[in-house]
Amino acid sequence: MVEITAAELRAAEKIFGDRLDLAKRYVEHLATSGTERGLIGPREIPRLWSRHVLNCAVIESEIPQGSHVADVGSGAGLPGLCLAIARPDLELTLIEPLERRVIWLQEVVDDLGLDNVTVMRSRAELAVGHVEADVVTARAVSALTNLAGLTIPLLGGKGEVVAIKGRSAGEEIEKAAKAIRKLGGVETSVLTVGDNLLEEPTTVVRIVVNKPQKKS
Repeated sequence: MVEITAAELRAAEKIFGDRLDLAKRYVEHLATSGTERGLIGPREIPRLWSRHVLNCAVIESEIPQGSHVADVGSGAGLPGLCLAIARPDLELTLIEPLERRVIWLQEVVDDLGLDNVTVMRSRAELAVGHVEADVVTARAVSALTNLAGLTIPLLGGKGEVVAIKGRSAGEEIEKAAKAIRKLGGVETSVLTVGDNLLEEPTTVVRIVVNKPQKKS
């Protein structure tokens, strides 16, 4: 069992509620097969709750009820699987190009019985037209200048990107501003999520997209 501190447990109870046992089982998958197959580094095991699962799951507060969420470069399911566990009202599409990660994600989805998740083997740019999401999430995928082009087109012209970023989020926004505007981004902001729950809150870049319809 992966140890969980009292503070982490309080946060996990608040975020996952009666689905906390599912979250614990997911963490065990990360610590065992996820590590064995190279999705998570062995050194991360003691920090799985704080640095990974809670850091991701806390962004559920920024996602509207009943949204279809596409998680780009889902990898070990961060944040996609965290959101699927915390929010059974959401429909999740996990987009991941690497076969071994896709196989692992599907195994975890099946074991946890998550009926609100579809695992899709694809590059993000090739998923455009096949997936049309209300919200697109990403974590540790790419710098925002590149990430904007991978995420915004999946919204089909309207919706939000909610990307987990580090302390350089503000600088990334400045560099990506032109690309974001070109893709239909009308408002970009940096949010700090989980101040009252986590020892180290999560930094999020939110891009609101509303691309004008082309006149026929």
